[in-house]
Amino acid sequence: MNSSAEQSRPAEPAVDGQGALGSAISRSVGFFCFWLTLTGADAGDLAVGLVAAVVATWASLRLMPAQQWNLSPIKLAGFFLHFLGQSIVAGIDVALRALGPRLRLRPGFVVYQAQLPPGPAQNAFCAIMSLLPGTLPCGSAEGNGLTVHCLDVTQPVVEQLAAEEALCIQTLGGAQRNG
Repeated sequence: MNSSAEQSRPAEPAVDGQGALGSAISRSVGFFCFWLTLTGADAGDLAVGLVAAVVATWASLRLMPAQQWNLSPIKLAGFFLHFLGQSIVAGIDVALRALGPRLRLRPGFVVYQAQLPPGPAQNAFCAIMSLLPGTLPCGSAEGNGLTVHCLDVTQPVVEQLAAEEALCIQTLGGAQRNG
């Protein structure tokens, strides 16, 4: 019997057998590379690393099943360049505000109504948002809202987040939107 949380969860894009296999392979390779990084690629630890990668892959697929993302390398590169530029500009702005003789900080919280449904795509957006100086997602709010801490509530934070989320949706290949 499904719980009410499972019943209210939006439908996830279907992944065929090849997509699930590709996800499992890429995850296991990633976990194994992480293992090699942690152990210094010691030959004596390779067998244990393979077992650890298989177990980690199994657990990750159980906790976060494979999804269809439709990532475009060109859009991803463009998003990365946009993100890098935004980070530099925002970092300079934060530094000027923090180090300026007249602190122009008006910290507080705003609620942003996300278009992305709860799940991996929204989590990716929150992770990106947390890397931009001046904004930090702190939790969920009513509806599909996200509570965001910002350094200056007088700035158009919600509008900026909407533009960033739209770019994130475009980069992820038109991820599902809420009603």
